[in-house]
Amino acid sequence: MSLVVPAEWAPHRAMWLGFPSHGELWGDDLAQAQTEVADLARALAGPGAEQVRLMTGSPAGEADARRLLDGVAGIEIVAGAFGDIWLRDTGPIFAREGEGFSARGFGFNGWGGKYVYPHDETVAGQIAAHAGLPLAANGFILEGGALDHDGFGTVLTTGQCLLNPNRNPGWSAEAAEAALSEALGVRKTLWLGDGLQNDHTDGHVDNLARFVAPGVVVCPVAYGRGDPNMDAYDDAARRLSGMADARGERLKVVRIPSPGWIENAEGDYVPASHMNFIIANGAVIVPTYAQRPGEMAMEALKTVFPGREVIGLPSTAILTGGGSFHCITQQEPA
Repeated sequence: MSLVVPAEWAPHRAMWLGFPSHGELWGDDLAQAQTEVADLARALAGPGAEQVRLMTGSPAGEADARRLLDGVAGIEIVAGAFGDIWLRDTGPIFAREGEGFSARGFGFNGWGGKYVYPHDETVAGQIAAHAGLPLAANGFILEGGALDHDGFGTVLTTGQCLLNPNRNPGWSAEAAEAALSEALGVRKTLWLGDGLQNDHTDGHVDNLARFVAPGVVVCPVAYGRGDPNMDAYDDAARRLSGMADARGERLKVVRIPSPGWIENAEGDYVPASHMNFIIANGAVIVPTYAQRPGEMAMEALKTVFPGREVIGLPSTAILTGGGSFHCITQQEPA
């Protein structure tokens, strides 16, 4: 029975979305992060044409979610248990298997032991159960944000993350490729180098390069003075320009302006990326940041998503937790 992960632009049955639910983790940023996620949920359910399954992680989080979103068409509030909202990494990866679907689960160790919270290791099973699918468990560590799929069995990843000894000690590229082939039906793995600086995920590819259509990949080009990721962006583009997908088709690479230097309240650089967009059924929703709204990036993305509305929404408070829109969502394919 053939196994393949559908491309993100393929039709979705639902879109899972994590809701900030733990004040002890988010501190003073909790209320604004909740507002930003609520705005994302409305956009996904509206122009995004998604059935949103908004997962909360505590009774207090559920109460806040209901206060903000109860009764909004297209949004189902799902009371669950998680450590934090990063469902792309803790939830399952849905794959097409023959005529149906399966939920593929993986070990999760808090991004190499950095942030280990209660319940995160159970999120994949909770989501699979709600979707009415058995969880196909795999015995190695993998976060969903470490891979990007084209629907033909090609994945993008970074060696910095996937071969990091804090995940699966001793893994070689060959061992990783064999594991991905068995677990997700991957036919070809395209290896990039380093991801963004100060990224606690150790270089997740969904901040660096994304498939947007068959044979088409977008990645950033440095914007403004002092962009700390200029070399990583250029290295990724150079590698991609010489690659072919699992069908044997050479990749087309489209460069998108990065946000440039974005800093937190203490003046430290934070790994902001417009690549962390989410492709919904009817729209593409792009994270923007207070210091740079991202109009140029959105105009560029409109050229590769002609059939979808491109929407920019603030993600400044969400980024204080370490990620953005793609990190807190997981699509359930139709």
